[in-house]
Amino acid sequence: MYSVNVRDHFMIAHSFRGEVFGPAQRLHGATYVVDLELRRPELDPDGIVADIGLLTAMLRTVLAELNFRNLDEEAVFHGRNTTTEFLARAVFDRVAARIDAGELGPHAGGLCAMKVTLHESHVAWAAYEGELPAAPRP
Repeated sequence: MYSVNVRDHFMIAHSFRGEVFGPAQRLHGATYVVDLELRRPELDPDGIVADIGLLTAMLRTVLAELNFRNLDEEAVFHGRNTTTEFLARAVFDRVAARIDAGELGPHAGGLCAMKVTLHESHVAWAAYEGELPAAPRP
């Protein structure tokens, strides 16, 4: 299995509901370093997993939708604890939708899996990984 990884970051503010979160129930900030890994069993006709430039730009666009936002005020997250795990899935879903829409080009159909890891600090991180659809829509 081949893989390629790109990295970026974003900064948010949020709070959590529930005693398990202790002081994090109050509004606080977080800066996440994001690793996005794509996998495929065989390289595409160009000899790559995916175009790193396109993938980097796509990740940057997705993260820009969250960057410098108070997630408590975002309607799409209303009533949700925007934990690191939850946000890893949110980034995964947004990137997967763009891949499915064809933003990585015609050879993205060979991509089979993706993993999104959000590093909350140098000692804690969470990830979401899953399969990708067989081929992007034209």
